[in-house]
Amino acid sequence: MGVGKPVKRVAAAVAGGVLVAVGVVLLVLPGPGLLLVLAGLIVLASEFPALEKFVDPVRKRAMKAAEDSVSSPLRIAGSVLAGLCLLGAGVVWGLVKSLPFGGWSAGSSLILSGLILFTLLIWSYRRVQARRAAPAPDEPAPEV
Repeated sequence: MGVGKPVKRVAAAVAGGVLVAVGVVLLVLPGPGLLLVLAGLIVLASEFPALEKFVDPVRKRAMKAAEDSVSSPLRIAGSVLAGLCLLGAGVVWGLVKSLPFGGWSAGSSLILSGLILFTLLIWSYRRVQARRAAPAPDEPAPEV
């Protein structure tokens, strides 16, 4: 009866903590670090309101980083190249057992990172394109 609230609080603390920890690691490794930190903070803030003050600054930085990643054709090409390298490295790590940590456990995580990178790249590109197509707030909408 009264067990639900403490269990939910502990589950949110563990899940949010894991997301933040993995996000911090991915800030220096290939992956969506800021987005995972943001997700972890949102989960933690749902149970610990004192953390709410950290959500908006991280959200702004994460969205800015996502938009910056598609701000020029060179950055898009670099991101695509990085994703292809992650996919290729994942296949190599999966097939060549003599590599450090060789096997499909490491290979599949590299492949998953590449797929996440492509997903976020497409999402960021669509977001930027939608913002560019939308009229500015002080600008009247074009007449059709």
